Amino acid sequence: MSRKRLLTLILLAFPFWGWAQVARYDVRILMRDGVHLAANIFLPAEKGRFPVILVRTPYGKGSSLAATYRIFVENGYAVVVQDVRGRGSSEGVYHSVEQESADGEDTLEWIAAQPWSNGRIGMVGGSYLGITQWRAAITGNPHLLAISPAVSGCDEYEDRYYSRGGAFRLGHRLMWLADNLRAPGFKAPPFTEYVKHLPLRTADLAAAGRRIDFFQAALDHPAYDSYWKTQSTRQQLHRVRAAVLSFGGWYDPFVANDLEAFRRLRDLGRPVKIIVGPWTHDLSPRSGIIDFGPEAAVDVRRLQLKWFEQWLKGNRLAQQLPTARVFMMGANRWQELDTWPVPEWQKQVFYLASGGRLSKDPPGRSKPDSFVYDPANPAPTVGGQLCCNPMVWQWGPADQRVVEARKDVLVYSTEPLDREISVLGPVEVELYVSTSAPDTDFTAKLVDVYPDGRAINLTDGILRLRYRNSVEHPIEARPGTVYKIQIEAGPTANMFRRGHRIRLEISSSNFPRFDRNPNTGRAVADEKRLRKARQTVYHDSNHRSQLVLPVAEGKP
Repeated sequence: MSRKRLLTLILLAFPFWGWAQVARYDVRILMRDGVHLAANIFLPAEKGRFPVILVRTPYGKGSSLAATYRIFVENGYAVVVQDVRGRGSSEGVYHSVEQESADGEDTLEWIAAQPWSNGRIGMVGGSYLGITQWRAAITGNPHLLAISPAVSGCDEYEDRYYSRGGAFRLGHRLMWLADNLRAPGFKAPPFTEYVKHLPLRTADLAAAGRRIDFFQAALDHPAYDSYWKTQSTRQQLHRVRAAVLSFGGWYDPFVANDLEAFRRLRDLGRPVKIIVGPWTHDLSPRSGIIDFGPEAAVDVRRLQLKWFEQWLKGNRLAQQLPTARVFMMGANRWQELDTWPVPEWQKQVFYLASGGRLSKDPPGRSKPDSFVYDPANPAPTVGGQLCCNPMVWQWGPADQRVVEARKDVLVYSTEPLDREISVLGPVEVELYVSTSAPDTDFTAKLVDVYPDGRAINLTDGILRLRYRNSVEHPIEARPGTVYKIQIEAGPTANMFRRGHRIRLEISSSNFPRFDRNPNTGRAVADEKRLRKARQTVYHDSNHRSQLVLPVAEGKP
């Protein structure tokens, strides 16, 4: 085949040659330990030294990903799309995020030294591509002037492996292994089968057909110990020099730490802005069974372009962006904020009471409610803050009535509201509970009940009872003892409209979003046996179990 014919085929196969006169493929970039990482590089048509947009991905640096970022090349930026260590065409062994800081910094230094680079670098991308930005940013590298992570979180323990209450993020973790790290020739069983595998210790074999070191290490460290603290981005945010424009979604599993990173950087006086929509992990205005319409759509690339115009080119366009912009579900409109959480919003307490009531009035004499939690038949996950394959399970808002019909789910509801109540901020649940087991879980879910009966989930949380005092220091429970526990149910922004009800679901499982607690008190990762537990929730004058919401009555 002639060179001219080959060039013609390449031009047809890769339409982005029309907007990038210079495209270089599989460029080898040397890391400090001798490993080479592969990158594709796209430059504007004119010659010169350009600001650079770096994308680091574990999902392959191919043409479809590069085309996503063509807007930057069209606007005078060089774009570098790199396979992370051990993925795609890059050398080395993939070890989760362990190497992303060092590799990110080495890549930044390499880019800054290139003749087509002016040494001013930004990074973009969502999910893992957002994690690689944070890991590079905490090195404090002076060439990295701006980043724009989306739906990525900032803590390995809470975002990728465990909940804030210590339960394992089962479905997300195993799905990611099955989709990305399968052994050659291994055919993974259906998702619904491998999530049931016991013990959890060998679930990597069930889902991916091989042992995965960093998965095993995560199981070895179920508490938030030094293993997690040393690799936590959240613990190192003070090192970030880059300006940050972040995107999050109310139905994305990483939204709590997207907002926490914003809060911490804001407190440190760093240039940071955040936009949170009613989105799932894909930032689509349609979330689950609800289409929030064109009001919820955001042109992420255009906003990022504004951001980089300011921080990489010195234009002032990005100053027009509000500090924080969040979408108020129910009202279907955006609200601008200066801080997070919003101090002007008052905490409103709703007390649990007999008969499934949720009321502003403190309870008097009230019999406790009980149910039996059987990990062999757990309450199922139906929608919610999920990731990362919508073909496997339903993301976002979903009708919870099938869950609420179960005998192992307690439901507490207000009367129909006579005025709007808007909720904006972290949702907290305080319960007085006892169990017949030496360890178990308790879950809480905030639900918006429509006049037609639909029960739409907003946010939820889970607590492993051994972590009732702290995820750093597990303590076995005494069967029959009443404990006061706190469940962090996550942040949300929702207007409960007139005629709607506020509802709280209490149970002991949300499977397979989280792993099942076997109720034995032993190490969950190595337990094969399952036993039933009798759970009791108390709500009387001495045990004021409650839902705490940051609210404003009427339209804010």
